[in-house]
Amino acid sequence: MLIIALEGPSYAGKSTAIRHLRRTALGARTFVSECYVKHIAHRDDIPPARTGSATAQLAAFETFMEIEAARVTAAVDSGQQLVILDRSVDTLLAHAYALDALFGYGVHDQLRDRLQLLPFLRPDHTLYLDVPAEVLHLRRKTVGHSAAESDYFLHEPGFLDHARDYFVRTARPPVSREVTVIAADTSTDDVAKAVEALVAFWAR
Repeated sequence: MLIIALEGPSYAGKSTAIRHLRRTALGARTFVSECYVKHIAHRDDIPPARTGSATAQLAAFETFMEIEAARVTAAVDSGQQLVILDRSVDTLLAHAYALDALFGYGVHDQLRDRLQLLPFLRPDHTLYLDVPAEVLHLRRKTVGHSAAESDYFLHEPGFLDHARDYFVRTARPPVSREVTVIAADTSTDDVAKAVEALVAFWAR
């Protein structure tokens, strides 16, 4: 089984790339696991992006890891040899890494240790879609989300910088065996085609 994860900030183009992959020849032999939050039926049950304490961050991790266990089962049961993940456990660790840096929670290492006791899908390759903050803000406004950016924690500069660092600069390597950074500040259609080319190369 070949596992490929798509990572990057919200509005980086992950969903567009996955929709594109589904329409290609690869789609017929691929199992796609949606982002964690799409597995939660009620919006109010989704843990907040900005948790208020280390305890809350640990609890959020446990919630998402219950979903990860279901993703493992679904991937295996699908019988497909190519698995595409819309975010992986590295998302959870990157999030904790950023909150540790911003608020001093000190949970990242605890989560790495806890992860070893739980079932999870380890990507063979991760594609990190790298998009500058100003492009993300523009994309968000284009789709009609015009609320003040300060209200959207996932696009706050500090969070974006630290989450990105986890994938491209941190001394602690991600769980993924390999991370490839794609400059994704072009059109999302162009990004989707670049993702397709790499997935096809790895899956050949």
